[in-house]
Amino acid sequence: MSLERTLLLAGGVALAIAWNGQTANAQNAFTITSSSFKDGERLATKMAGNNKQNPNCVGENISPALSWANPPEGTKSYALMMFDPEGRPPGGVSHWVAYGIPVSVTGFAEGEVSKQTDKFVGGKSLMGLPHYFGPCTPPGAPHHYTFTLIATDLEPTALQPGMTRDELIKALEGHAKGATGIIGTFSKP
Repeated sequence: MSLERTLLLAGGVALAIAWNGQTANAQNAFTITSSSFKDGERLATKMAGNNKQNPNCVGENISPALSWANPPEGTKSYALMMFDPEGRPPGGVSHWVAYGIPVSVTGFAEGEVSKQTDKFVGGKSLMGLPHYFGPCTPPGAPHHYTFTLIATDLEPTALQPGMTRDELIKALEGHAKGATGIIGTFSKP
């Protein structure tokens, strides 16, 4: 794993929460993947945000397909966040905050989380939305959009709706069983 990817995952939460230190061998590692993009590669333009008041929002706001496997033992629910560390310096942009995802859910289909569903509790992104909102990257160097999936020992109904990324991270302290991530990049075409 490159140093840049390690730092991005750290910025995306992997090191920001207390984890119980469980390890897994590579064959049974907790992973998140996407059939919509490969880790470290560009997201399709259709996955960019669609706010017509922002000229950098050039897409259709279609969420990527995401799937995960091999949760750590004792997992009861998941939290999933999408974060752009380069957006709006110095704080970054929280694009999506979801939690209370039951352990029985092993992924989302393309476009499924572009709106609220009963498969997750909607938090609050920087835009104030409870669901996915895609990149609105300004021209120039691509930004890195980190999808961080956290396995928790919390029941799916344990946390109230509407939590921000920072509030969720605080609420997950001591409850994270492990984390995994995938990064998509985007720049305005």
